[in-house]
Amino acid sequence: MLETAELGRKVGKQEYKEQVPLLRTELLLVQNQLRNSAEFSAIVIVAGSDAAGKGRTVNVLHEWLDPRYLQTHAFDQPTEEESERPLAWRYWRVLPPKGRISVFLGSWYTEVISARLRGELDEAEFKQALAHLNNFERQLTDDGTLLLKYWFHIPRKIQKKRLKKYASDPNQAWRVTDQDRRNLRHYDELLPICDQLLRETNAPHSPWFLVEGSDRRYRELTVGRHLADAIRNRLGVQPACPAPPVVPASLSAIDPEQPTVLSSLDLTQHLTREQYKSELEELQARLNWLSREAHRKHVSTVLVFEGADAAGKGGAIRRVTAALDARRYEVIPIAAPNDEERARHYLWRFWRRLPRAGNWTFFDRSWYGRVLVERVEGFAQEAEWRRAYEEIRDFEELLCERGIVLVKFWLQIDRDEQAKRFAEREKVPYKQYKITEEDYRNRGKWDQYEAAVNDMVEQTSGLQTPWTLVEANNKHFARIKVLRTICDRLQDAVERKK
Repeated sequence: MLETAELGRKVGKQEYKEQVPLLRTELLLVQNQLRNSAEFSAIVIVAGSDAAGKGRTVNVLHEWLDPRYLQTHAFDQPTEEESERPLAWRYWRVLPPKGRISVFLGSWYTEVISARLRGELDEAEFKQALAHLNNFERQLTDDGTLLLKYWFHIPRKIQKKRLKKYASDPNQAWRVTDQDRRNLRHYDELLPICDQLLRETNAPHSPWFLVEGSDRRYRELTVGRHLADAIRNRLGVQPACPAPPVVPASLSAIDPEQPTVLSSLDLTQHLTREQYKSELEELQARLNWLSREAHRKHVSTVLVFEGADAAGKGGAIRRVTAALDARRYEVIPIAAPNDEERARHYLWRFWRRLPRAGNWTFFDRSWYGRVLVERVEGFAQEAEWRRAYEEIRDFEELLCERGIVLVKFWLQIDRDEQAKRFAEREKVPYKQYKITEEDYRNRGKWDQYEAAVNDMVEQTSGLQTPWTLVEANNKHFARIKVLRTICDRLQDAVERKK
């Protein structure tokens, strides 16, 4: 299959610029239809050559789709716990529920290929392993799962050039691992192994889709279109129609009655695009090095992102994760608790999502919902949200005592900037999912939320658990402040850890 793969496919800048907004709108539409129907789940397998753009394409999917209903699982070498069980055990654990999409970066194929290359599997054992994978995939698809398998391929010449380019750049060298170098040296041995794997696991119920990875724009559009078509075809719906309009609401603005910690922020601070690009590259390189040191020393990190609606939490998170190994972090967007979560203490769902040693967990919204939205909207009784301050302090102290680096951000924008961003989201089809009637309703309670934030910061800031207030009217300034804060906090923790 790989010998006959069509290479050299390209997409021009203008075509890409024209097609991306349409494709993003289409992807959001089918994702929303899938979520509402909950007829089946979709698993997207991303595998293939090193430096072929797999990770970057996954990042693009997270930008184009609604990240609240999309999760990526990147698999490294099995842990001791996982090694004690059959190969498929760790994949069964993270299968998505119906209505959701999960991306598996690496997946069950990586381990089989590596074992075959190392000589740990002979020909008969390799065939048997592939047969087990076929059976596993058949069980998934028989149960209704839409299984989409993408194999990214580039020629050895392009792979070598890319790895060399990354390795020669001090700010990009972290992208090249020892395993990448070994695979390049054994490229000619890997090719027939991968080709056999593709042929023997290319079943009618789970076919492979080859993606030529030389051109970034081509591979992103190709995977995005194929994913949208596959979900739409399974749903049996017609191609894209315009996204539903946002329901308008009042834009009332009321001056705060008293000064708060937020009113003292200088929201005029900004960075130029040139300053931003320069500092972003430097800080991401620093963060990557620190994250690898933290992983080596088993230092875990928990990041909390709270803030005003449209303050840029998601954009800040993406600039942090861009510097990290996808196998080492998880981003958890927090929405209203489900029935299972409502039946337990409100901290239960956060305890169970804490990272393993050396890993990262990002909470996009967090346990502070108890003293913010639940307080303001009346979902929690006064006794409950007042009691929560002590509960949260105790929870966070336990994390810090365990050696976890806890960094908490509140991103703040003013009312005019929020109104501007709301209007921008309404105009762009692939951003309309970010704006709801609830966002406008929250503007009407601006003063109440500001008072709640003031209490939250005063009640839950400690020596080990301080809040970092981020002036976010200028997105560039906010992202750099977030990155620099994380780097400084992580460096302190790494230096203290012997």
